[in-house]
Amino acid sequence: MVYAVAIVGFVLGFALGLFILSIKLKDKTNEELLKNKNLWWAYGTLNWIIAIICSISSVYLYKHILG
Repeated sequence: MVYAVAIVGFVLGFALGLFILSIKLKDKTNEELLKNKNLWWAYGTLNWIIAIICSISSVYLYKHILG
């Protein structure tokens, strides 16, 4: 069951990360996003970090509150 909680937390965290990125990058043009690799690394990594943190948090909450 812990694996299912981790997967759900990861997917929801990934969706949350994409939502945050859509807000932060709404002023950038498509051309700027494709050519500027600093934006790609910074915001791409941010999305994965948010997803991993949400996954770990969901497992922690599952073990300590429901377990």
